[in-house]
Amino acid sequence: MLFHQHWLSRNRLLAANGVFTVYATVLAVVTGQADRTWAIWAAAAYGVTTLVIWLTRHRNVPVIWPVLISLAGALAAPVAWLVTRVAPTPEVQVISRSAGLLLQHGTPYLATGQLADWLSYNPYLPVMALFGLPRALGATGLLGDPRLWLSLTSIALIWAAFTAAAPHRRCAGCRHGVLLSALFLAASPVIAFPLTVGITDPPVIALMLLTLALIARPSGWFRAAVALGVACAMKATAWPAVPVFAALLAARHAARSAWRFTGVAFGLAVLLSVATAPAALGRPWAFLQNTVLFPLGLSKYKTPAASPLPGHLLATTGMAGHWAAVGLLAAAGLGFAVSLAVRPPADARAAAWRLALGLAVLFTLAPATRWGYFMYPIGLAGWLLLTRPPAPGTEPAHGVLPVPAQAGEPELATPTR
Repeated sequence: MLFHQHWLSRNRLLAANGVFTVYATVLAVVTGQADRTWAIWAAAAYGVTTLVIWLTRHRNVPVIWPVLISLAGALAAPVAWLVTRVAPTPEVQVISRSAGLLLQHGTPYLATGQLADWLSYNPYLPVMALFGLPRALGATGLLGDPRLWLSLTSIALIWAAFTAAAPHRRCAGCRHGVLLSALFLAASPVIAFPLTVGITDPPVIALMLLTLALIARPSGWFRAAVALGVACAMKATAWPAVPVFAALLAARHAARSAWRFTGVAFGLAVLLSVATAPAALGRPWAFLQNTVLFPLGLSKYKTPAASPLPGHLLATTGMAGHWAAVGLLAAAGLGFAVSLAVRPPADARAAAWRLALGLAVLFTLAPATRWGYFMYPIGLAGWLLLTRPPAPGTEPAHGVLPVPAQAGEPELATPTR
């Protein structure tokens, strides 16, 4: 018999939603504008979810129902509220404008002479503009807002990642675990908060998780490279994942596998970017200003979204300090690459930890950075918890029924997840 047990027990769900409630409540007090709107909705949703899980702890009530409450209150409701009642956030404005430019001119980037303020820049890569196409094509209201399509895409990709990571796909226990884990992660502040205010990182994080799930399989390197290539065509924050996974493949198989993975990932990213925005090739300086100089804080107009992290604080001391921050960032990247060559990750879980650590260091030292970027290492850490296999000899949780092994599957005495 197979015992299918996922990491998200009722007690862990209770504790997690309690923490989410406190976080959202604090955020509602210390922030404003769209952030506060999300925090008010989310604090109520997480609080109700916590209460429902507590009150039904001795009853046979599926925990998926309270998780749906948190998803509705922390994502669906605040997105609908902000779209219909509040002016678009800067991120939504940038994506919507870039989609319009893409349709009219074949490039999502304004020319150098049109960059009049910080909102004129588009730091995203061409594929990200596709989320603004519904509005550019005439859709209005919720259907025309990029946040709807960012949310749907992110949730679908998170579900696909957990499906790919499931030990079995044909049994009810695994399907339940996949659905519960995907809904929980989508409803968590790591994903729901940025999606609500239009931040573009969740689909990139979801594609990283899908890459992790696929590359863990011996024959999954090609599909993993495709998933990561799409992420790399959306945002440059996905690029550090390429050498990490390449190092994993080189250690697990051979250098040839690493080169093939890198070639497919970067090749697809370039192909998608060129196919999406062919006219951008004729404006290389505009592309460089938008996607490289602006994120590094080296453009004429600087982003106001800067958090007091070491790299930013050093950059504010003057031009010498700014270049020192860029130098430290480059040195950190070089050190990261050397560590991968000297001690490559042995498996997908080790690769996830290495990537989370590397991204945390890079975001800390970047001259133009914000706290929100740490959703990447936090999301990776959450994935590792949610997909952690139970310890050998662990008994199935109360209410988890043994499932007969499918044809062709070995019978296991311990849980597989």
